[in-house]
Amino acid sequence: MANSRSFPASSVSALTAPVPPARGRLRAVDPDEVVQIADFLPPGATWLPAPQHTLPTLPGQPPMVGYLVLVPAGQELAAAEPLTPDTPPAPAPAAGPIRIDTVRRAAEVDGHLLDLTYLEFELLAHLVAHPHRVHTRDQLVTTVWGYGHVGDGRTVDVHVARLRRKLGAEHRRTIQTVRRVGYKYAPPTTPR
Repeated sequence: MANSRSFPASSVSALTAPVPPARGRLRAVDPDEVVQIADFLPPGATWLPAPQHTLPTLPGQPPMVGYLVLVPAGQELAAAEPLTPDTPPAPAPAAGPIRIDTVRRAAEVDGHLLDLTYLEFELLAHLVAHPHRVHTRDQLVTTVWGYGHVGDGRTVDVHVARLRRKLGAEHRRTIQTVRRVGYKYAPPTTPR
């Protein structure tokens, strides 16, 4: 015998109520942005999402995400050894007048060393590593300054203005403004 059950109209409308829009937007992830977590774990270790109540919260910001790394009993983690895979070979220098050396933490324009602050270097290195990709101000704040930074897109504008000044009149146009969106690095197409 079939089980037939009727539901009140109020419960059916609750099931079909519109879903509120999500807080943020998802974006496609490039293959070079994918990290294999297993490469960072010691042998036999596993990782689990951290309980939400153990993570710090920032007013007006989405909840943070954290993980717990579980190591088998008797196995110790050496504090001096970083949990990173073998260092990949340095990428080929990007086309254009700006050269970034992440090992030496140096940036050069046409062979002249730039005097950059920590955040200016990080911002320039990120933009040069992803030429022609448009980055929103929020993406740059999250990527360069980090999740815990409390600030706005104006911070990015100020740092980009400083970078352009340090790049000089000839190369300042390599960091282009995309109106109402953010910035991109566009190396010159003609050889110098």
